[in-house]
Amino acid sequence: MEIREAVIVNTVRTPIGKRKGALAGWHPSDLLAFTLERLIERSGLDPERVDDVIGGCVTQVGEQGCNVTRNAWVAAGLPQSVPCTSVDRQCGSSQQAMHFAAQGVMSGCYDIAIACGTESMTRAPMGSNAAGGLGPFSPDFMAACDGQLKTQFEVAQILAERFKISREDMDEFALESHRRAAANVDSGAVQTELVPVPIKDEEGRETGQLLEADEGIRRGGTMESLGALGSAASWDPTLAPDITAGNASQMSDGSAAMIIADRATAEKLGLPVRAVFRHMVVAGDDAVLVLSAPNPATRKLLARSGMTIEDFAAIECNEAFRRHRVDVGARVRAGPVRYNPRGGAIAIGHPLGASGVRLMTTLLNQLEATGGRYGFQTMCEGGGMANATVIERVS
Repeated sequence: MEIREAVIVNTVRTPIGKRKGALAGWHPSDLLAFTLERLIERSGLDPERVDDVIGGCVTQVGEQGCNVTRNAWVAAGLPQSVPCTSVDRQCGSSQQAMHFAAQGVMSGCYDIAIACGTESMTRAPMGSNAAGGLGPFSPDFMAACDGQLKTQFEVAQILAERFKISREDMDEFALESHRRAAANVDSGAVQTELVPVPIKDEEGRETGQLLEADEGIRRGGTMESLGALGSAASWDPTLAPDITAGNASQMSDGSAAMIIADRATAEKLGLPVRAVFRHMVVAGDDAVLVLSAPNPATRKLLARSGMTIEDFAAIECNEAFRRHRVDVGARVRAGPVRYNPRGGAIAIGHPLGASGVRLMTTLLNQLEATGGRYGFQTMCEGGGMANATVIERVS
């Protein structure tokens, strides 16, 4: 029986814009359309060869409703014979899109697929898809959770206290995230990850300016300036006194996209083969403490693969909050150099549905820049879930 390998042919992301910032003038499906066009151009792929397009998006309402992935593909002027769908595994939506695409290739259902994601937290604000009726959390759901429903800020505080992560530790980590992200820009390394995006005004007209780097990166921060910030839980600071806008991920706008193909098909078509998907798992944990699942996901992947943390040349864990070092166990055991080496979401931003492919784009480019072999990615997801993925760079 033929063993099919799912490979990354190419991947690209937009710079990440701050909420109500440089990308606010973009309709989210048009921003994803722009990214898909650039991806196709870079790869030299005939888009008619794509079997499916799977896109992540969390707030699937308003401008992100009605299958935003299909709308983006059509808006890009790409062949309407190619089907598209949108998935929601919360913050891991486009990482799940990668899994679905790779699994489809490995099973023989696809020869070529695209995994992508988009989110405009400006134009489809977080939580706007929860309006109506009783909301998404039914009485039975609440009963199953002992009547508890906590914000991410509260959960981050609970886990920080559980694992004895101090406010000072969180702020130091945030400063380092910004420093690494800025260094990635200053060295020019980030240019292999992204494509500059024209800035549009409120009417959607191009201004002649470009967004060429992640907008949320802050330079010159100090422990004193971070220490002066109040709780992000402004309605009741006692719920999360140590969690601030300075040590949490930024609400953002952005898109990312990736071509995944059967290796033999890619080689036959003369497409680049940059990395191979080696292992993929998804795991669940406490639905109340929604940020904790990267821990069991990581353990599950290591147990199934026989790999260890030391095998990974680079590790990307989405920085929803500082306490993720404990969830992955990577910053302690693998050392800080390999953990989010180009900075994380605290500095770069977290456009929910796009972050999974964004992280993998960063991870792959880091492996290529350093000659690393294996890369590992995980992230927490609403509802208490996490995906975990291992890729192997192809030299």
